[in-house]
Amino acid sequence: MIRAFDALSLPLLRLFDAEDAHRLAIQGLKLLPQVKPRPDDPKLAVRAFGLNFPNPVGIAAGFDKNAEAPDALMRLGFGFVEIGTVTPKPQAGNPRPRLFRLERDEAVINRMGFNNNGSEAVLRRLAARAQQGGILGVNVGANRESTDRVADYVALIETFAPVASYFTVNVSSPNTPGLRNLQQAAALDDLLARVIEARERVRASAGDTPVLLKIAPDLTLGELDDVVHIARSRRVDGMIVANTTLARSPLLRERSKLNEQGGLSGRPLFRLSTRMVAETYVRAEGAFPLIGVGGIDSGGAALTKIRAGASLVQLYSALIYKGLGLVESIKSDLASTLLRTGRDSLAEIVGADAPTITAEEWPV
Repeated sequence: MIRAFDALSLPLLRLFDAEDAHRLAIQGLKLLPQVKPRPDDPKLAVRAFGLNFPNPVGIAAGFDKNAEAPDALMRLGFGFVEIGTVTPKPQAGNPRPRLFRLERDEAVINRMGFNNNGSEAVLRRLAARAQQGGILGVNVGANRESTDRVADYVALIETFAPVASYFTVNVSSPNTPGLRNLQQAAALDDLLARVIEARERVRASAGDTPVLLKIAPDLTLGELDDVVHIARSRRVDGMIVANTTLARSPLLRERSKLNEQGGLSGRPLFRLSTRMVAETYVRAEGAFPLIGVGGIDSGGAALTKIRAGASLVQLYSALIYKGLGLVESIKSDLASTLLRTGRDSLAEIVGADAPTITAEEWPV
């Protein structure tokens, strides 16, 4: 069914503006029949952040910003779904056009600007599907015009704790002016202290909700030292590495779109984001697991990210070019790798190549 859906939908969606195509994809998911997904190979199960994932392949935040189709995505085989980024108040985001395909590079540039329906509308949707199960993360951010951005994160933790499997604190989007400044040491320490405090405050009524930190791939290694140190000292439950990049590789072929402002994702981000996964992994020293994201478009790419240090992976941009069938393809490749190498779980190879990757030349 998924192959047929991809064969029909991918060429059709390419005829539309990128953002309109995305909107159509969300609507199409909502119309898919409610069939049970094929059971995952038990060897693909992952235990991380105190949660049991049926498989390591998740969909990254940005695809389903407003929690319109999380259960459809889980039925398509994702091991977990991350919705958002959600802000306290509804937000229109940046002016259109703000989403651009780089076809020859299998990449995307976006400057969406946290466009979303706001916490009240998203909470209603999540509360309505709360009995459906599955691991659903809520990616939270601050409103552009907020006078106290840390207070925005705190309010969102308190709001969504009863319905979130985990939280992602997004301080790494390049499309909200000044947001990445929250990655600087003093600001990040204050933010995480208040977020963890809020999580603890609602623990009795909402349960224990893991808090993850999502970082940019554009941090210097000195900045990464600070970020990981603070994440460890504040006892966050994990990190997501990494968001989109502001860098523009000279190897990109779609030269006409290189001047578009925004974050670059997709295949050209793979090497940089994988290097950052490895660098984060060696600094974390097992204090918490990582989710690797950036340029994953095959089973081999997912495996490389895992061997760099990721316990779980997320994808989004590759779906534009490879379709939803990519999810089952990645899982099949990972299961085949375990069978071929005689391993019982992916945990046995997490970070196996991190020392080698961190010794390589910095990726262009």
